[in-house]
Amino acid sequence: MTTAGERHGSGASPVRPYVLTGGRAATRHGLTVDTLLRATPDGPPLRADAAPQTRALLRLHRGGILTIAESAAYLGLPVSVVMVLAEDLITSDHLHQHAASQFAEINPTLLQEVLDGLERV
Repeated sequence: MTTAGERHGSGASPVRPYVLTGGRAATRHGLTVDTLLRATPDGPPLRADAAPQTRALLRLHRGGILTIAESAAYLGLPVSVVMVLAEDLITSDHLHQHAASQFAEINPTLLQEVLDGLERV
């Protein structure tokens, strides 16, 4: 079985999720799997002792806006771990969270067109 480190070439050994999160499982910022995250453009530098997974999460979001679920999939980490790591990066002003509604208005006409197109397939 491959680990996240082997898939992404970091050489990291498998680490239990509770070690990565310091035993924390809950978040205070109301994060969900579909919370959108983006890196702060001019955020402060990460602490020198930041975990490789935290660094990888921040690096991933410097490439664009992703949900927590997408981030977990790209990094090969459990969603619960990514939620806690993301919360730490939000608290330290490295990441910003956004509700999906902040980026797009729901357009009923567009939704109907998509539904019609799917029905034709």
